[in-house]
Amino acid sequence: MTIFKTESSPMSNSQPSKLLRSTLVLFAASSLFACGQANTSAADASSAPITKSATANVAESQPTSAAVMTTPVSNPELLKNVSATVYKDVNCGCCKDWISHVEDNGLGATAHDVADVALFKDRYGVPSEMRSCHTAVTTDGYVFEGHVPAKYMAQFLENPPVQAIGLAVPGMPVGSPGMEYQNKFEPYQIMQLNKDGTTQVYADIESSQQQL
Repeated sequence: MTIFKTESSPMSNSQPSKLLRSTLVLFAASSLFACGQANTSAADASSAPITKSATANVAESQPTSAAVMTTPVSNPELLKNVSATVYKDVNCGCCKDWISHVEDNGLGATAHDVADVALFKDRYGVPSEMRSCHTAVTTDGYVFEGHVPAKYMAQFLENPPVQAIGLAVPGMPVGSPGMEYQNKFEPYQIMQLNKDGTTQVYADIESSQQQL
């Protein structure tokens, strides 16, 4: 009687494990790709403007997109008879765009390119956590730090709180005046700067239309 001895093929044992490994690799790769896409979108919306040089490049390279959504209709009467000196870095493109915004709304702005903007923030009492890329000081001595909308500057100057020295928009939120980019908008807060060094929320800006 002939006895046939059957042996399992090495290939048959290894195939399931190879298939499993291949499946896991493909799953991991697809997950990493999805995370990368999400992180890229988030970076476009919020991380990109953290550094001033990146912000300047964005603002200067996207003039058409900047005007689409958040640029307010000009109101030359809004800040009529108000003048301010703006201290900024010579290479800051978003600072120039903000100056254009307030000038379109009546502010008489004189820009000064300075080597160290921090010196002027110290001089006018802007807390470190409230700082942005430029500092504007009116002839009455009120301070407007960063990308404050002209609408809220006028509102503040019409009835300045007795304890306040001005307003600030910390950082450089995408979609704020001068920081428009590809129809994106990042909600932000306008902070009131007080004489004793404290701060408080002056306004919550939840949409681009709220700035108009």
